[in-house]
Amino acid sequence: MSCMRKELFNMTQKEITRLRVINQTIDKVITIREAAELLGLSERQVIRLKKGVVEEGPAFIIHKNRGRKPQHTLPDEVRMKIVELKQTKYQEANFNHFVELLEEHEDIKVSYTSVHRILTQAGIKSPKKHRKRKSHHRRKRKPQRGMFSANRCFSL
Repeated sequence: MSCMRKELFNMTQKEITRLRVINQTIDKVITIREAAELLGLSERQVIRLKKGVVEEGPAFIIHKNRGRKPQHTLPDEVRMKIVELKQTKYQEANFNHFVELLEEHEDIKVSYTSVHRILTQAGIKSPKKHRKRKSHHRRKRKPQRGMFSANRCFSL
């Protein structure tokens, strides 16, 4: 019983709901068709889940990829190197230029979004050019509403 409680504790709310519905189909409280409608799955998937829970227990409901890193993820060494290079060698470069410098000089081919994500997670912001704002000069008001400037020409 303690083993089952531990597995239930690691389940998400969606997986707990799935397990309850599948257990109801095992106990013949609801039909497979009703379970499929409740879970938003096909009847075939409900049958597969039911068989898995009967044979392997409640752990069958938990997704098998949980806790694994995606296969296409960047290695931690590359992430650390990107952060280190940005903080030391290429400190002045903005993110877009930094991506080009990585590919050109360091032979690291990484997308802009990956670099942006890695550096913002490390608390590094892209340096932006601070331009002096041009002040907007207001024109002098005319003495009466609707009057034109003297230098404008209108032909009627």
